[in-house]
Amino acid sequence: MTTAPATPGTEQKEPTNAVDRFFEITKRGSTFGAEIRGGVVTFVTMAYIVILNPIILSSSPDIAGNVLDFAQLSAVTGLTAAVMTVLFGLVARLPFGFAAGLGINAFLAFSVVGEVTWPEAMGLVIINGLIIVLLSATGLRRMIFDAVPMQLKIAITVGIGLFIAFIGMVNAGFVTSTKSDSPPVGLGIAGSVATVPTLIFVFTLLLTAVLVAKKVKGGILIGLVTGTVVAVIVEAIWHIGPKVAGDTINPGGWGLTEPKLPEQLIAVPDLSLVGQFDLFGAFGRIGALAALMLVFTLVFTNFFDAMGTMTGLAKESGLADDHGNFPRLKSALIVEGVGAVVGGATSGSSNTVFIESGAGIGEGARTGFANLITGALFLIAMFFTPLVSIVPTEVAAAALVIVGALMMSQIRFIDLTDFSALFPVFVTVTVMPMTYSIANGIGAGFISWVVVRALSGKAREISPLLWVVTAGFVVYFARGPIEALLGG
Repeated sequence: MTTAPATPGTEQKEPTNAVDRFFEITKRGSTFGAEIRGGVVTFVTMAYIVILNPIILSSSPDIAGNVLDFAQLSAVTGLTAAVMTVLFGLVARLPFGFAAGLGINAFLAFSVVGEVTWPEAMGLVIINGLIIVLLSATGLRRMIFDAVPMQLKIAITVGIGLFIAFIGMVNAGFVTSTKSDSPPVGLGIAGSVATVPTLIFVFTLLLTAVLVAKKVKGGILIGLVTGTVVAVIVEAIWHIGPKVAGDTINPGGWGLTEPKLPEQLIAVPDLSLVGQFDLFGAFGRIGALAALMLVFTLVFTNFFDAMGTMTGLAKESGLADDHGNFPRLKSALIVEGVGAVVGGATSGSSNTVFIESGAGIGEGARTGFANLITGALFLIAMFFTPLVSIVPTEVAAAALVIVGALMMSQIRFIDLTDFSALFPVFVTVTVMPMTYSIANGIGAGFISWVVVRALSGKAREISPLLWVVTAGFVVYFARGPIEALLGG
């Protein structure tokens, strides 16, 4: 097992105190100063999730017509991120920040709550987390991860990126429904970017893209703040108003959030959503088969992205060996599963490791002590939810597009010269946004991989576990007729 190389002059140093010994700060060639700086930088690069997660989760009413409150979501997003980041730092002792995963919250908002209520959806998230904890504790998680071809693992991330970007463009009014069969969608209003909120989306998107391209730390957060300030000024001058106000429809108005300064900037966080989950309600509402397939998809979405991210961050920090193993690997995987349980219990969606932690690692963080700093800052952020709630949907949508682009960049690691691999990757990536479902994309990709590879003479290369998973997705796609048959 390799560890981070010690910096000059630290090779012979002994731990200075009990905290140093516990986190192995000196042993890993780090210092308290470097850990503090790294923790702060990780928070700055992740802080956008306190805005973005509520935007996503509050944008969709559930099957009963209930909508989650933005301010309450912002509070539990900060709380859960703080708890899980600190817990991971204490147990795994690695500098990986935790927060609500963008792939899973999008799946919940745009797929799951079309069939169940929000408390029932969060119950499914908890069950997903318990399954991941069990798989991690028994070693099965690693086995399944190794059984799925790397091309499909990456394709899932790329597909989610394209899906998230598409959601962002729709939320911003940049892409709209034409209300016709062909073409089903178009640009803005009658083919033009004709509204002020959409223009502010374009401005925020381009500004954030420049900041990210220049590798400015916290570029996404800076873009969100700048776009919001511009939106507040524009609204104060022109009084554009909301898109929907009672029975009045204003096509050029703001989406879900109108950018007006709140009466107070700081408030005691409203944690009413904590504990608002129904563990088994979805099974009664939509049937055991449909509920199990939703859990199955949650597990897959949670599972692969987290393992890949942790491996990449461990390599970046010099803590991983050539096989991707790193200190306390099993503990890290178990705690990541706990993130889903805690996220479901607080109604903030499944929490997972964030790739943005790489910024803190780049600043010098090598241990879990940095997580204590990041977690403390997330706790402080809970008290600023009134300020966060003024961010308009159009500004937050720009961050979604940027995150989607970053996720799509992973496609460069796929060898696309073999069509039997290219086709399943293509299917996975395109089916997600075209059907507005992460589950459909994963399922279509797995089925096409097994069928195309098997019938082109590569059946022996397919893991038995992959055949089992693919059979599950076949049942998933046929669940309507199967449930009708069983019901009959």
